[in-house]
Amino acid sequence: MDWPEMASLSARWHRSISEIPEERWDDLVGDQVSPFYRWRWLLALERSGSVSPDQGWQPLHLSLWRDDNELVAVAPLYLKGHSYGEFVFDQSFARLAGDLGLRYYPKLIGMSPVSPVQGYRFHLAASEDAQELTTLMLGLIDDFAARHGILSCNFLYVDPAWQPLAQSAGCAGWLNQQSQWSADGQQTFSDYLAGFNANQRRNIKRERKAVRNAGVTVTPITGDALSPALVSRMHDFYEQHCARWGAWGSKYLDASFFDQLCEPSLAQHVVLFSAHRGDVDLPVAMSLCVRDAQHLWGRYWGSDEEIDCLHFEVCYYAPIEWALQQGLVSFDPGAGGSHKLRRGFSAMARTSLHRWYDPQMDALIRSWLPRANALMREEIEAINADLPFRAQPPDLVS
Repeated sequence: MDWPEMASLSARWHRSISEIPEERWDDLVGDQVSPFYRWRWLLALERSGSVSPDQGWQPLHLSLWRDDNELVAVAPLYLKGHSYGEFVFDQSFARLAGDLGLRYYPKLIGMSPVSPVQGYRFHLAASEDAQELTTLMLGLIDDFAARHGILSCNFLYVDPAWQPLAQSAGCAGWLNQQSQWSADGQQTFSDYLAGFNANQRRNIKRERKAVRNAGVTVTPITGDALSPALVSRMHDFYEQHCARWGAWGSKYLDASFFDQLCEPSLAQHVVLFSAHRGDVDLPVAMSLCVRDAQHLWGRYWGSDEEIDCLHFEVCYYAPIEWALQQGLVSFDPGAGGSHKLRRGFSAMARTSLHRWYDPQMDALIRSWLPRANALMREEIEAINADLPFRAQPPDLVS
C-alpha cells in the first residue's frame, strides 16, 4: 500500500477513547452519527468500568492523522476475550476454530459495545478518499493481528453505506436479522393501527386498555427532565430484569454508566418511558430508549409488578406513539422476541463483516457464507410474509 498521497499519514492505537480529544472525534464523526458512536457515550462505557479489560473489552481504537495534527480517520475497535454483548452469535466459528486446533480468542471487534445497533463504520474525513483510507486501515488491522496472533477481526451491524468499501477491501459479509418498525408516512398512532388487519387492531387496543384499567399511565421523559433519581431507578429495573434470566441475563452495564446519562450531551439522546400511577417519579416499570433526529432504539426495561400487557405498552406502543409525535422514521426495539412481529416490527437484514487470518478457516467459512446468507434471506422473507398487516389491493396496470 504505497500511495504517495498517504506519505503524510501516521497511525495510532489507543487503549482508551480519552486518548483522542473529544472535539477532534466529534468533528470527524459529524452530527449525523448515531449516539452510540459519540465520544461521550463511548467514554461513559469506559469510565463506568462496563467496558474494560476486566470485563473482556479492551478498547483498541485505531486513528489516522495527517501531518500528525489532523484527525482524518477513526475505527472504534475492541480486543475481546469472549463473545458476550455482541448479539451476533459466532459460536459456530469458535467451534470451527477449536476443531482446527486454533485459538479463537482474543478477537478484534468493531461495534458500539453491548449495543446491537446498525451503523458501524470507519469514520473518515470528507476530504479524503474513502476507499483508500478504508483499505489502508484494514491493512493496519491485518498487520496488528499478524503480530499478535489474533485469528479474526469482526465488524458488527455495519453501516450499509460503508459496507461496499470494506467488502471491496476483502471483508466477507454474513447476514443476520433484527426487528424494526418504520413510520412509512404514518403521523399518528391511529395511522399505525390502520396498517393492521381488523383482528390485530382489536388486540392492540385491548392490550393498551388492559394497562389503563390497571391504573397505569406511561410518560416519556427526556433531556433536561431526566433526574439522577429516575436514571438510578432505571438501573434498578435493568438489574432486576437481568437477574430474572440468571446466567442468561446479559447484565453488562454498571450503575455508574446510568448515572452519566444525565449529562446534557447524553441526556438529549435518552428517553425514559415511566409507567406510573400518577407520579412519574414513582414508576412501577420503565424502559430506556435512545434517539437521534430520525431514529429511536429500545435498549432496556424492567418492572416491579406483573401487569397484563405492560411490557408491550412500555417497550412498543408508547415509544411508537412518541416517535410518531416527534417525527422519527424508525424504531429498533432491540434484540430477540418473536412477539415483535405481531406488533408491526419487520425483520430486517443486518450485515456483519469479517476477516479470518487462518487460510483454512477463512476458506471454509467463505465457502459456507453464500448458502447461509441465502437461507437468512429466505427466513426474513418468510417472517415478513406473516406480518398481520391489512391486505392491500393489487395495483391496476394496463
